[in-house]
This record gives sequence, C-alpha cells and structure tokens, in this order.
Amino acid sequence: MEYDVAIFRPYPFKKGQKIRIEGSKRAGDWEVEDISDTKVMLRCPVTGTRVSWARFCYFVRNSHQQWPSD
Repeated sequence: MEYDVAIFRPYPFKKGQKIRIEGSKRAGDWEVEDISDTKVMLRCPVTGTRVSWARFCYFVRNSHQQWPSD
C-alpha cells in the first residue's frame, strides 16, 4: 500500500561550512569545525561558543510510496 512519506537523510556537513539553523533551540549562525560519523562540532561566529551535537537530519522531500519499504 502507498502512503505520503517524509524522507529524511543525514546532512553531508563539510568542515568550514557556514550554516544557519532555523526553527529550533539550535537556531543561529554556525561554522562547522569538525565532523565525525556520529557528531558535528560547530562554532558560533558571534559569541565563539563551541558545541558538539549528535549529527542531525534534515527534511529532504515528500514522496508517495510504499511504506514501510522492503
């Protein structure tokens, strides 16, 4: 049976990348300082605050497809 499914993927962060997060407690401008398989380390360019968070996902697209997939 097919359903409308929201697809999520880990974002492929790159060192030195400038990002803006909106709509969450992590909101703000950040620079990617480092990346591991499980963590992303960010630095705020305004305050210099450094954080290390579990890698998070972003919405990629909607799809009408079989769910759950095989």
